[in-house]
Amino acid sequence: MAHQGFDLSGRAALVTGGNGGIGLGMARGLAKAGANIAIAARDEAKMAAARTELESFGVKVITIAFDAGDRDSIHACVDKAAPDLGQLDILVVNAGINIRKMPQDFAPEEWQQVMDVNLNGPFFIAQAIHPHFKKAGGGKIITIGSMASIFGLPFSSPYASTKGGIVQMTRVLATAWASDNIQANAILPGWIDTALTQQARRDVDGLHDRVVNRTPAGRWGEADDFEGIAVFLASPASDFVTGSAIPVCGGYSIMAG
Repeated sequence: MAHQGFDLSGRAALVTGGNGGIGLGMARGLAKAGANIAIAARDEAKMAAARTELESFGVKVITIAFDAGDRDSIHACVDKAAPDLGQLDILVVNAGINIRKMPQDFAPEEWQQVMDVNLNGPFFIAQAIHPHFKKAGGGKIITIGSMASIFGLPFSSPYASTKGGIVQMTRVLATAWASDNIQANAILPGWIDTALTQQARRDVDGLHDRVVNRTPAGRWGEADDFEGIAVFLASPASDFVTGSAIPVCGGYSIMAG
């Protein structure tokens, strides 16, 4: 029997970008631990498939059409998730985009697009969910940073800037809302096999081999590698953990180049 500190029965989680990749991996872990799930994303077909999978764990699952870069969509998402699930206790902010170019080649609107989805969106959805957490007596915020929160990526300047900003935003929320019994922590994924990184491997010559050679675990990560960290950071087991930025990278972040 699982340690009761990791039991999420009766809890409700909103997972943005939860219909695939790391987001679905985290939602899967939360559902297995007993949490009801609201998936907020853009691709309706992928959301339907994710819902069917997560419902197999015996929890309630709803889907919400969601644009992470649109403030009205953010508020509508929270306003639907809270009553449909009865409460909100957990927020996983996973939706994100990337545009790969050298810094000198970015148009202002491209920079702004990445900022709106990756940094502004997470802040405004956390702001929108805050009163629901207060009503519930506390809450858990899990943000998604990146190895780009640590390292400079020459071909991803707005993405890396947002992911550095996510870590600082998470620390701010952790300190600002601690008195409301809200913990906020960031996960920093390493190189994970997702649609986003499959495109990166097409765009960046030799990336696959360089990642494997530098990663002590000797492989790319999988979405399933995020089930456990999601449950830990969403559960009472982490009540004294806040403001942290935790690499989930197979050792990539501590390996000398």
